[in-house]
Amino acid sequence: MTKPPRVVVIGAGVVGSALADELTERGWTDVTVVDQGPLFATGGSSSHAPGLVFQTNPSKTMTELARYTVQKLSALTLDGEWCFQQLGGIEVATTEARWADLKRKYGWATSWGVEGSLLSPEECAKLHPMLDPSRILGGFHVPSDGLAKPTRAVEAQARRAIERGATFRGETTVTGIGQENGRVTGVETDQGFIAADIVVCAAGFWGPRIGRMVGLTIPLLPLAHQYAKTGPVASLKGNDPVAEASLPILRHQDQDLYYREHGDRIGIGYYGHRPMPVGVDEILSPNEAPTMPSVLEFTPEDFETAWQETVKLLPELAETKVEEGFNGIFSFTPDGGPLMGEHRELSGFWVAEAVWVTHSAGVARAMAEWLVDGQPSVDVHECDLHRFEEVQLAPDYISERGKQNFIEVYDIIHPLQPMERPRPLRTSPFYARQQELGAYFLEGAGWERPYWYESNAGLLDTVNVPERDDWSARYWSPVAAAEAKVTRERVAMYDMTPLKRLEVSGPGALDFLQRLTTNNLAKSVGSVTYTLMLGHDGGVRSDLTVARLGENVFQVGANGPLDEDWMRQHLPADGSVQVRDITGGTCCIGVWGPAARDLVQPLTREDFSNANFKYFRAKRAYIGEVPVTAMRLSYVGELGWEIYASADTGLKLWDTLWAAGQEYGVIAAGRSAFNSLRLEKGYRSWGTDMTTEHDPYSAGLGFAVRMDSGDFIGRAAIEGRSEETSPRRLTCLTLDEPAAVVLGKEPVYVNGAPAGYVTSASYGYTIGRTVAYAWLPAAATTPGTAVEIEYFGTRLPATVAAEPLFDAQMERIRR
Repeated sequence: MTKPPRVVVIGAGVVGSALADELTERGWTDVTVVDQGPLFATGGSSSHAPGLVFQTNPSKTMTELARYTVQKLSALTLDGEWCFQQLGGIEVATTEARWADLKRKYGWATSWGVEGSLLSPEECAKLHPMLDPSRILGGFHVPSDGLAKPTRAVEAQARRAIERGATFRGETTVTGIGQENGRVTGVETDQGFIAADIVVCAAGFWGPRIGRMVGLTIPLLPLAHQYAKTGPVASLKGNDPVAEASLPILRHQDQDLYYREHGDRIGIGYYGHRPMPVGVDEILSPNEAPTMPSVLEFTPEDFETAWQETVKLLPELAETKVEEGFNGIFSFTPDGGPLMGEHRELSGFWVAEAVWVTHSAGVARAMAEWLVDGQPSVDVHECDLHRFEEVQLAPDYISERGKQNFIEVYDIIHPLQPMERPRPLRTSPFYARQQELGAYFLEGAGWERPYWYESNAGLLDTVNVPERDDWSARYWSPVAAAEAKVTRERVAMYDMTPLKRLEVSGPGALDFLQRLTTNNLAKSVGSVTYTLMLGHDGGVRSDLTVARLGENVFQVGANGPLDEDWMRQHLPADGSVQVRDITGGTCCIGVWGPAARDLVQPLTREDFSNANFKYFRAKRAYIGEVPVTAMRLSYVGELGWEIYASADTGLKLWDTLWAAGQEYGVIAAGRSAFNSLRLEKGYRSWGTDMTTEHDPYSAGLGFAVRMDSGDFIGRAAIEGRSEETSPRRLTCLTLDEPAAVVLGKEPVYVNGAPAGYVTSASYGYTIGRTVAYAWLPAAATTPGTAVEIEYFGTRLPATVAAEPLFDAQMERIRR
């Protein structure tokens, strides 16, 4: 376009107003914001939200979004009145489990660059005198947390946008979305049509209703959440009603409670009650609602436990009572994250949904960067609209997972902890055999994934595994050590079915993939290539394994739905390329270990020798009666193949390999052993070890970039870069103490100061100590450098190691 596009934002709440502000600041001034409610208390979640902003989150992305929200709102005023008070935030522990969790949370804050401290009960009570210190074990304090005034922040940001040329139209109901030739043309409203080149749905819990207008599932569930206010509190008498609050905001997560002041009263939020889902079509319009659409009648019976626990923690409140309350509607998604991105089938229709006040300005900035610059400056893959698989968009799935996320919003969640329902949802053809072998399943993307097999417990006397603490022992078994040992010494079968597989075909397939990826794919049929997809800024969007199975047919091993979405965004308009998700119709077994060839070769008439089936090659064959595509790859660092078959023949493939493998002591092995083996080999995991915030060289993946393979997306951005010029690098660490364990996201200290954070970690059963990868300053990445990793408040000594730790010469894989 020769001039900035016309933008319509649906929703004038805390996200829509912030987005208008961010867009107009970047020069996009033809922005119209419409809302069915009155400006600027429109009746959505922003209009009743209590405004607590706690920045620390297990997600680096969510923490960054919250930190920007604090930064931005702290600088805003409306007619001289505050939009954000940096009162600080305290989270208290009343159980040993919560106190340990706060130590972990302090580690996250340190990893993500948020200043915080752990306090004694007396120190907590000094900051918040209403607390009974005898009831708590301690607290986590972040001075920069605080209290937002959402409606004030909405109007302040809206006014700035209006001054730059934006228009806000209240009491304007969207009735349809204009479309032509696969693009949006504008928004139909009860006040007439508004032309637009870009439409952004920021309608909050009404989002699914807007999504239906364009055939898009917006996977969020509106749920009611209780909020109450006490009568006057003696110690708060004389509080400035304009300031509203002077004490830190407070969370009592052991009882699903949070607190803030309202002048001389205390507001109490509660998540401990039964889930109260609200159908989006049941929500009243602003004209129909008695108060506002997002506010439902208070249900006192659901609040009884909340009040009892509140009085225990804040004894002074026993002298007052709950005088008013409501059940306010908020949005919950299947995984608790926001929804951001563009409609795959309607260009120009964007979504910014399920965003709480805490992250609102951060999300708005990321959306504005995405629209104006083509990509956010912060990695948002955890928030991407298209991160869910199709089976995760079923209404019952969205409802079940949304309710569970409400229940668990303040729970202590282990990083491997799976959702319990609905399961099983997706299973490989081998599922029945895995159950017979005592598989312990965790869940990912709807798939049941074996982590270890109880059938291998008899091998425990062959390994010596240090005891673990309670936290790291959850969702883990020493059986994983035995499975890793058998993989290194004999042969094991791994279920690789859940890994996303895409078929890219057509006369333009090669040129298409060359344009999207960094390595050279113009190789002979049967070649397999490890390559990367970059963003336009050179950040790593994904890593792929691409097999050329025909002149114009490629099988792509991808990381998930976002890879498919990126490919579809770049499909040529002439129809010369087709992208098809073949995951559900296929299956895969990884057969790895020194005896892998002994097991597989007698089952096929094809030559699987090293001379005739080289590493990183693919071959079609029959394993017994089963037609397969075998790829000589190994993510565990041992000889072997990924063997693919159609789903209908998968069980036969498993049984054939299993029967033949008995002679060689074959076992089934799970992802726990798999993760240990891949870290010993130095193999990266996209989304954990590297994201769009990292370029290939800093991530140690420069070998997958061929600058002479032609132009590709991101090439110009990484021109001239190298590992040597990277200021921060993904670095291999080993813990000095053989029994010490970390799990990921812990802060790393260099010379006593926080300098980075752990990405992946696992005990390396072959090398006899924990392996951790971490992002560190280049100056601290020399092998032999001493560092420390903080785990639940304890500094564990570690050492920078040269990688890979195992089989650096690749002799075992290539034999």
